[in-house]
Amino acid sequence: MPTDTPQPHFVLVRPQMGENIGAAARAMWNFGLDRMQIVAPRDGWPNPNAVAMASGAGRLLDEAQLAEDLPEALADCTYVFATTARPRELTKPVFSPEGAMKKAAQLIAQGEKVAVLFGPERSGLENDDVARANAIITVPVNPEFASLNLAQCVLLVGYEWRRQTQTVAEETFELGKSEWATGQEIEALVRHYEERLTDAGYFFPPEKAPGMKTVFRNLWSRMTLTRADVQMLHGIMRQMVRWKEHGED
Repeated sequence: MPTDTPQPHFVLVRPQMGENIGAAARAMWNFGLDRMQIVAPRDGWPNPNAVAMASGAGRLLDEAQLAEDLPEALADCTYVFATTARPRELTKPVFSPEGAMKKAAQLIAQGEKVAVLFGPERSGLENDDVARANAIITVPVNPEFASLNLAQCVLLVGYEWRRQTQTVAEETFELGKSEWATGQEIEALVRHYEERLTDAGYFFPPEKAPGMKTVFRNLWSRMTLTRADVQMLHGIMRQMVRWKEHGED
């Protein structure tokens, strides 16, 4: 059964190759989308090539709704987007994928049923298809090579849907098996280095030593260190001191 998550329906209009239908299903499931409709697929349905390409998203293909034509597929939809890279002589609002999915999220939250149309691989949607849509989605691609693969287009729109409906952190840190070092641990590390460098005569001449130590401490404050980092740096300094004490050059 499809998930209960409110979402737009992705409608593949007259898709040609089973492999592309399967790749589109995989792209949808990457972003938690599982409402697929297939309109008049060229090679019939079901298609074993689609299943092979879906790679873990076969459930979407099993649950996909098959329609003979576009009016049937859109019978219960209240707002429809059509994806196209070509200029159309039709008066309609034109959205970026981001803007379209923002509007889709608003409409779905209000209880409306939203569909996104994706055209055949070779030629895209026909004007008659686009005329049934309320708005157009256009990706800002290279105008000299504007054609997108079906799955690529599905992936782009699916990604923008995910961005509009999920909190996506712009940057995170993977700490692995360590934790951030505390101020006390970093202070001990700085003292360790200052003491050993003082012994080595690094802070010279004496009248400049306070300023050099301030700059040195400021260097450490700009670093983001984990406990594992601190332990490693302590170990490096201890080994360097042992190496020197053994008379190594």
